[in-house]
Amino acid sequence: QVQLVESGGGLVQPGGSLRLSCAASGSIFSIYTMRWYRQTPGKQRELVAAITSGGITNYADSVKGRFTISRDNAENTVHLQTDNVTPQDTAVYYCSYRVISSAGTEYGPHSWGKGTLVTVSS
Repeated sequence: QVQLVESGGGLVQPGGSLRLSCAASGSIFSIYTMRWYRQTPGKQRELVAAITSGGITNYADSVKGRFTISRDNAENTVHLQTDNVTPQDTAVYYCSYRVISSAGTEYGPHSWGKGTLVTVSS
């Protein structure tokens, strides 16, 4: 089992910077995809960004050009950051983890963190 803990959320002013972190622990495989999702009450959870252990990234159109997903020196930590948040970025942000097989395909269920709330307001 993989445990994920998100951090870095809080109150941010429009145009400000945001840096979220997701720390993974437990039975971590060496090949995986980690993703950031976000959800606003009453709306479906949406994918924000993804990164594989090989460094391949993908972004939703709503954040492309503003958000960056990355890994730090610790292989079990992923970040999501921007220097220009908007009120539309207000949401609970969730981190997920999923294993990639030796054949190059994902398998099994996602592991999820409990989320961190980001509120963008002046």
